[in-house]
Amino acid sequence: MATIKIVTDSSVQLTPEEIEQNHITVIPLSVMIDDTVYVDGKTITRPKFIELMGQAKALPKTSQPPIGEFIELFDQLGEDGSQVIALHMTDAISGTVNTARQAAQLSKSDVTVLDSRETDRGMAFQVLTAARMAQQGKTKAEILTALERVKANTKLYMAVMTLDNIVKGGRVSRVTGLISNILNMKVIFEMVDGELQVRTKGRGMKTVNNFMRELIAKLEKIPNIKEIGISHVAADKVVNGFKADLEKALPKVPVLVRDTSPIIATYAGLGAFAIMYYTED
Repeated sequence: MATIKIVTDSSVQLTPEEIEQNHITVIPLSVMIDDTVYVDGKTITRPKFIELMGQAKALPKTSQPPIGEFIELFDQLGEDGSQVIALHMTDAISGTVNTARQAAQLSKSDVTVLDSRETDRGMAFQVLTAARMAQQGKTKAEILTALERVKANTKLYMAVMTLDNIVKGGRVSRVTGLISNILNMKVIFEMVDGELQVRTKGRGMKTVNNFMRELIAKLEKIPNIKEIGISHVAADKVVNGFKADLEKALPKVPVLVRDTSPIIATYAGLGAFAIMYYTED
């Protein structure tokens, strides 16, 4: 039966149950650690990646899926006449969305590729919206309109404990990294139209704790928060404390806490975490 099928990439933060129940196809990226290549989610788990990254001689290298894999996947999904909507992480982090767009032009199927301008759980909000609407029989136009609304109402903040990885990976300037490392600063980024911008920085965990306290106080005053996600890189103790604070302040809002993907962990570095939420109009 012809329908609309949803594709995303493995930087997304989805539980296995969400993927299965909503019939979402996740195309994996790859990561190379000391000359060994792993396929995200297939030949390496998130906890194992964090362990190996901590032992690695050099910063792991990530790579997007080859265009051929995209074409094959799109052709397969559209064989029955289905349309395909593919949502991928912001092009400021990866060229995955651009490869998907090239593949869509070469595919035999009707494929619409979208830059979510987000990643991790921030992207998952859009992916889940699309998948659930597709199962309800909504049209592509209806889904695309809803996705724009979710994207506009999503916030992502990321706290980085050391800028070594994110600077080496080219995601922020080396000047910012140098200053922050000399002063032992913690940096809070905000995702603004798909790009990470410095929101605040300061010495020690006090900066992070103050930011989170102010953010939670702000969230308490917002009546229509749909969901909150916290993703992290070996920061269980810190984020579980923030989760408890959020659940106390917002008892009716679900909070999902999970390890982030190897793709995001590579650039965020050990100890980093991100908090994401979206609101309904």
